Amino acid sequence: MRIAVVGGGPWARDTHIPALAAHPGVTLTGVWTRRPEAAADLPVPRFDTFAELLAANDAVSFAVPPQAQAPLAIEAARAGKHVILDKPIAGTLADASAVVDAVAEAGVRSIVTFTRRFAPETRAFLDAVDAGTFTGGLGVWLSGALLGGRYSSSQWRVDGGALLDVGPHVVDLMDRALGPIVDVEAASVDRGSDVWSVSLVHESGARTAMQLSLRVPARPTISQFRVHGPDGVVELTDRSTPSPECFAVLVDEFLDAISSETEHELNAPRGLHIQRVIDSVRSRVG
Repeated sequence: MRIAVVGGGPWARDTHIPALAAHPGVTLTGVWTRRPEAAADLPVPRFDTFAELLAANDAVSFAVPPQAQAPLAIEAARAGKHVILDKPIAGTLADASAVVDAVAEAGVRSIVTFTRRFAPETRAFLDAVDAGTFTGGLGVWLSGALLGGRYSSSQWRVDGGALLDVGPHVVDLMDRALGPIVDVEAASVDRGSDVWSVSLVHESGARTAMQLSLRVPARPTISQFRVHGPDGVVELTDRSTPSPECFAVLVDEFLDAISSETEHELNAPRGLHIQRVIDSVRSRVG
């Protein structure tokens, strides 16, 4: 499978490019960046235009801001290319819906990089959850990523904060653990510390309490997922699997979905569902 990467930032460099370059089922053909200098020191060639990238590949792996991803992903799908989408899948809910429509109309496969879902520790957590009955949950992700470091100058992360960046990961995992999220019961944010406090309602009646921040001095990042109910408590605090290893599993399953012509659980419609929840939270805080 010929795959190219769109984007030349830290996420592309640290995860997409090394994982795709090492994958035995993939030929990493190159990258495309809007600015040529952004790809000057990358270990793969740069396509001069996005159109050239599309002509030379079977699939596209996106590592760009959500507002930039949506129109490019739509163009890729309409060109018959399978897509690996970052989250959120678009800058607005309307654009996210347009991405889903384009993917469906083209009949191409899609997968969203809910990275931790491809880690063995996360799958062990979900296996344990599936074996019992649980009525409530907690999802926490606290980081100092916007206080300094490689992602602190990322404008879309600065603007959207933890809700837009790590919020989709937390919402996705708790939605998978306790069933579809159907309502946002309460939401608040302290803009200075970027601390989001949210209460989510699941179709089953279960509640999830969610707390997020990218502006607290937590080193290393604190991530905690917990469900509780009649069958006790199941908790996930392990983030030991590196992101390139998670991404390699994502690529395995992406290729399987393409060859079998089946939809992956974490496809573009899944991304749209999660973005609807995130959008509802944003609407609650104004």
